[in-house]
Amino acid sequence: MKKFELTRESIRIFGRTLFRIKALISFNDVEIGELGGFVEKEENIDQYGDAWVYGDAWVYGDAQVSGDAQVSGNARVYGNAQVSGDAQVSGNAQVSGDAWVSGDAQVYGNAWVSGDAWVYGNARVLSRKHIAWFSSVGSEFGTLTAYTTTTGIEITRGCFRGSLEEFESAVQKTHGESNYAQQYAALIQYIKLRFLGVTVEIEMSAEQEFKVVHD
Repeated sequence: MKKFELTRESIRIFGRTLFRIKALISFNDVEIGELGGFVEKEENIDQYGDAWVYGDAWVYGDAQVSGDAQVSGNARVYGNAQVSGDAQVSGNAQVSGDAWVSGDAQVYGNAWVSGDAWVYGNARVLSRKHIAWFSSVGSEFGTLTAYTTTTGIEITRGCFRGSLEEFESAVQKTHGESNYAQQYAALIQYIKLRFLGVTVEIEMSAEQEFKVVHD
């Protein structure tokens, strides 16, 4: 059984038609008959799990919200972006391109996550100063993403995910004194300067960090 349907209420954006969604069953904190945000097509939200789009949030293109993920406020998720797990995207945040936001990650405020950026775990991305990504790096010409978490700076690069210090050690172990090692060393130094003085308020409650808007 489907958990939601598209209603007749719609909006036009960038040549696309988005439809407000309506819950067909009760799940998590969503009641049967409750209206949600706007999506372009049913495939934008997984019919399984507790994934939901609230308020005036938009999800369109080939983007998908799955698992127990939530998108709310005035957030925008589009392109080929994926929001999954227990991830939350709120406020005026935007997730686009081929970006992935998953795990317990929270992207909110005026933050943008795009390109091939990968944000996982206990990430807390409040604004653009809390995230940076670099494409076509390393021997595999992949994307390196750096973002703030509740405990510091975390790095994702290919199959690696860990602290900046752990990444620095992994680079030395894998690349030694090679040209790739020097490239990564330059990026690591930039990341240290880029995030200098940027901290996350760990004591901030979940309700303060992320406000789900229900209409």
